[in-house]
Amino acid sequence: MKITIVFDNTPPVVNGLKADWGFAALVEVDGGKRILFDTGANGEILLSNMSILGFDPSTIDEVFISHAHHDHVGGLQQFLRINSTVKLWVPPSMHMVRNVKETVVVHGPTELHKGIFSTGELEGIEQSMVVETSKGLVLLVGCSHPQMKTILGTASQFGEVYGIIGGLHSTSPRDLKGLGLICATHCTRQKSRIKVLYPQAYIPGGAGRVIEVD
Repeated sequence: MKITIVFDNTPPVVNGLKADWGFAALVEVDGGKRILFDTGANGEILLSNMSILGFDPSTIDEVFISHAHHDHVGGLQQFLRINSTVKLWVPPSMHMVRNVKETVVVHGPTELHKGIFSTGELEGIEQSMVVETSKGLVLLVGCSHPQMKTILGTASQFGEVYGIIGGLHSTSPRDLKGLGLICATHCTRQKSRIKVLYPQAYIPGGAGRVIEVD
């Protein structure tokens, strides 16, 4: 599994990329499937960053939206102008989207594909993506608005959680104990504390960051 952060307000790690408030990441799994996780706040920045990173929007198979806040869906309509044939996975709290071939509302914990899952919408606001790897499950989160214990507990029905990537908002660093990979991006309030507590697990975010887990 390969995850490339394409939109983040953390300073970018590749020259030419732009930072902006919000989050998006491209998930590539064995078998060639490409899933865009969230779309950031600004479609122009999303598409520009994707282009610099060598990603053609027309080759994206699916888009997974964690929650309907603007900093995670603001780039969606501009992306769909280029590729409207994607399958769109959305939580129930999100309004239906026009100009897309297929929209699937995810109501609860669900297997999307072999080795790829959704927690379903938790606490009425946000779903997370779960990807199976040889080291355990890797979670992609938008902002972690639900309690981290709820997110991890729900994901753990699919296996043992190894790592987490995305916005951790007001998550207590203590709730991340035992994880082998922590990439705190976007809205995370306690990045410095997480880094101090878990130096071996911590990976900084930023557009252009590539994380590969076998």
